[in-house]
Amino acid sequence: MDTLLLLKAAVMGVVEGLTEFLPISSTGHLILAGSLLGFADAKAKVFDIAIQTGAILAVVIVYWHRIRDTLVSLPHSRSAQHFALNVLIAFLPAVVLGLLFGKAIKAHLFTAPVVASTFILGAFVILWAERRPQSATCVYRVDEMTAWDALKVGLVQCAAMVPGTSRSGATIIGGMLLGLSRQTATDFSFFLAIPTLIGAGAYSLYKERALLSWADAPLFGVGLLLSFVSAWVCVRWLLRYIASHSFVPFAWYRIAFGVVVLLTWWSGAVVWAD
Repeated sequence: MDTLLLLKAAVMGVVEGLTEFLPISSTGHLILAGSLLGFADAKAKVFDIAIQTGAILAVVIVYWHRIRDTLVSLPHSRSAQHFALNVLIAFLPAVVLGLLFGKAIKAHLFTAPVVASTFILGAFVILWAERRPQSATCVYRVDEMTAWDALKVGLVQCAAMVPGTSRSGATIIGGMLLGLSRQTATDFSFFLAIPTLIGAGAYSLYKERALLSWADAPLFGVGLLLSFVSAWVCVRWLLRYIASHSFVPFAWYRIAFGVVVLLTWWSGAVVWAD
């Protein structure tokens, strides 16, 4: 396989892993990075979704003890059943809306101006959320979440179908606005990512299987590996970071990044692929 193509896959894998769980939109970064690298055809779009599985493996490893204990005790533990049901409830809205509107969104919204605009709008939501006082009735543990809490987070996650919004940003910041503590919102966002991203990757691979062949295995393998390694580093760092920091720096990054993309698009300095 072409060495240059494998290098592009490696870059895209690192971009995916570093941005998937931060509130800065991995999809937006992948769209823009793919445009700059000339890696934006139909197969590349399948690749972008498929390598999310590598990032998810990092979450599974970081939270392995909780996931293992939940699976083992699921048949007889009310607490484990409650937790699993909440993840399922939060997962379902994305499934329904993704099947209904996913094709139209990819056809019309995967553009540089849309990504840049949602980057900036999302930044203001983060700044607003960080300035609101925390509710006295805040939910401090994932196990304390109700089915209604889970459904609300699941509905908020659907906003991330618009590229540039950020799935992690929508669920973490949305969760905080809905009454979850920063730690609870972050933990639940990671758990919810497991079925959401694995499901999206599997569906995309199945739907676009005619585009793929065994010759593409090295390409996807490189992307998955680099996505996993960079996501593992990022998740461990983020869990330490949120213990004593806010998400405000990510908001300013989103604004700066969005402005640069809009200016380069408007001026023609960069020809962003649609």
